[in-house]
Amino acid sequence: KVSGYLNDLSGRLSVPITIIYNDEWKEKENGVSILKAKKYLNEPFLLLMSDHIFDSNILKELSANELNGDELILAVDENLKNKLIDIDDVTKVKQNSGKIEDIGKEITDYNGYDTGIFYSSPALFTALEKISLNGKTTLSSAVKVLADEGKAKAFNIKNKFWIDVDDPAALKKAEKELINLLKEKPTDGPVSRYLNRPLSIRISKLLSRFNITPNQISSFSFILSIAAAAIFFFGRSYFWLLTGGIIAQLSSVIDGCDGEIARLKFMKSKYGGWFDAVLDRYADAFLLLGLTWNIYSLNNLLSYLLIGFFAIIGSFMLSYTADKYDELMRNKINETGKRLFRLGRDIRLFIIFLGAVTNQVLIALILIALTSNVEVIRRLIVCRDEK
Repeated sequence: KVSGYLNDLSGRLSVPITIIYNDEWKEKENGVSILKAKKYLNEPFLLLMSDHIFDSNILKELSANELNGDELILAVDENLKNKLIDIDDVTKVKQNSGKIEDIGKEITDYNGYDTGIFYSSPALFTALEKISLNGKTTLSSAVKVLADEGKAKAFNIKNKFWIDVDDPAALKKAEKELINLLKEKPTDGPVSRYLNRPLSIRISKLLSRFNITPNQISSFSFILSIAAAAIFFFGRSYFWLLTGGIIAQLSSVIDGCDGEIARLKFMKSKYGGWFDAVLDRYADAFLLLGLTWNIYSLNNLLSYLLIGFFAIIGSFMLSYTADKYDELMRNKINETGKRLFRLGRDIRLFIIFLGAVTNQVLIALILIALTSNVEVIRRLIVCRDEK
């Protein structure tokens, strides 16, 4: 099962994966598995426990460190109150000023937890071979050898997420924590944060148990938007207007599920984000065109077409300016810890929904045209003053 998954992963990511079999895994401990890779590695490498889930930023920051000679760096969790830890199973670490002094499951004097994330030189293989002469085959024993030589360092992960998943209880705990992490998207607008996200998370929790990809969810959300646009375009009664509005808002909720599934199932990709953004632009154009035609066909006033035109242009320009503005927002949030206001697609679709529900299509289009274009101008001013 593992090799089949890895072969599929290799094809999807275009990354070569070498699968190494350890036929001694039942008789000996995890250090033997690491030794099996010795002939493949003669430069610094990352070593991970396959049943640990963690924030990918830990890897990025850990691998940015320099290894001096025959060193090893272990990512250490210094939060001894971490509720995700199984204290009876976790490997403890005693470190002082960034140097590991002791490591093991049974030590009582410790100030950190071993996350199972290592950045190491090939010196680890030498340490493993050394301990194997004395009948020891654990990774922790090899790290202790390097620590005694002053060659084992600790890297503080600073409260970033990680969990060891090796039983059903830990699996449930991991799922719950990953779901909670989905709520913390700094660029969410108010509608996404308080209305869409609580609903989409519940849907994503169910969808995550099926073989559904983020891109399939993006496509389904797009189909819903096209259906709503068609209803706006051809429907002439309040019933059809209301139906289209509900479907448009549903598409907005589902649109949040693709990113959530990508994060829950660790399937995030740059292409997926771009693919979703492209479909969103088409969906917005069709929805606003449908609404514009709906009001124009009932009144035949050219001014309504002009309002619809500005609504579509404003929608596009909001999306066009989003990357730079969202990057600025993330930096501000990191500096101040406060959320900043964001006028995005969530508000735009909610205005469409409200316009349909209240049978005030013209007011909805005017609101979208005004707010989106004013927001674009505001972003230009805000971003101009930033370096």
